[in-house]
Amino acid sequence: MGSTPRSGGSEQGRRAPSRKRADARRNEQALLEAAAAAFVESGVEAPVREIADRAGVGMGTIYRHFPTRADLVIAVYQHQVEACAHAGPTLMATATSPYRALTEWVELFVDFLTTKHGLAAALRSDIARFQTLHTYFLDRLLPVCGELLDSAAAAGEIRTDITALEFLRGIGNLCIGGDENYDARRLVALLVAGLHTAR
Repeated sequence: MGSTPRSGGSEQGRRAPSRKRADARRNEQALLEAAAAAFVESGVEAPVREIADRAGVGMGTIYRHFPTRADLVIAVYQHQVEACAHAGPTLMATATSPYRALTEWVELFVDFLTTKHGLAAALRSDIARFQTLHTYFLDRLLPVCGELLDSAAAAGEIRTDITALEFLRGIGNLCIGGDENYDARRLVALLVAGLHTAR
């Protein structure tokens, strides 16, 4: 009977860890986006301090989330795969046409590929991990690409004689290598335009 009610303290205690988890998630998202931008500009060997500055966090925060560079590169890769996977249904629901949804999704996919190029080098000593990521990439993005192609084909906007795997491989091949005079985006745009049917 003489015990002191503790509900207020317990409520406050529950809120504090929740806030910490939310802050940690925000920091991680900021780091992934900053790292992706740095990788596009400077490759996967971009200085950690540059990534921390972009994200507005300290160096220690990066190492708490991603102890090694390989951990960071893999996390960026997975983050961008998920972004591409989620963008497909959103674009199909909001774009002005199925073909427009396809072209906008391809632009996102090309952005992703520019970051992906350094993945093999970053994981050269961990082939099994690299192969697992490749399987993850196909499992997540092939169905999304297939739905976009099917939707545009059903609307009569593109030809029907290409599979999602062929399409993604074609885009990937166009994005490999090149120099400052090579415009992968232009060539990918020509590939996508080549699918378009006159109506």
